[in-house]
Amino acid sequence: MFDWLKRKMQPPASQSEPAPEVLGLRLGGGIELDALRLSLLEDKVTFEGAASTQIIQAVGRVMLDESHQLLRFYTDDDGFVQVLLSGGTSDDCVAEVKLWYFYQTRPVDGDAAWNRLLEQELVQPEWDLDGQTFSKAWDNTKPVAMTETTWLQNGSRSDTDQFVMLYERVLDNDEAEMLMVAGEEKIAGHRAEHSLVLATGIDLGPTDFRFVS
Repeated sequence: MFDWLKRKMQPPASQSEPAPEVLGLRLGGGIELDALRLSLLEDKVTFEGAASTQIIQAVGRVMLDESHQLLRFYTDDDGFVQVLLSGGTSDDCVAEVKLWYFYQTRPVDGDAAWNRLLEQELVQPEWDLDGQTFSKAWDNTKPVAMTETTWLQNGSRSDTDQFVMLYERVLDNDEAEMLMVAGEEKIAGHRAEHSLVLATGIDLGPTDFRFVS
């Protein structure tokens, strides 16, 4: 696992900062995915029925360290496009792009269950999902801690602490499907709310998507 993934994330930006943009992707804009590639992958991956055109309804940012960050463009199709930036914020700094779809979100009730999730359950050698086995993709023994700041279309913002582990499996076309397993903590009314979030994803190449205004 990359060293920068092991570090505690940086504090969120000031409240006046607008939602970040990259590759033409922006809050309220659209993204068009390669319909042919989606159709070829449909019987190989976990998510189904991905829409070729999607509208970005929220934007999240995770500051990994001083030179790396993740931007997440959440769409109206129950998924998000995640962009890893290295060394800056311009299009030239894009290191990778992934398409993720949410598989399941379920609440975690009580401190004992939450602590058990973080300390024993998130990081496993393998994770079984929907009849498929995903193998551990990172070499860490504890989940990676990060804080995501999310911008919504109504102008509001929120912060969510996340504890993440990544798994993967090889597809029969030599591509890979990833599984992100995350424990999420959000403060609402001076009270912590916890949940377990599962999402599956694939890599996107430069010709697999484009922004639409």
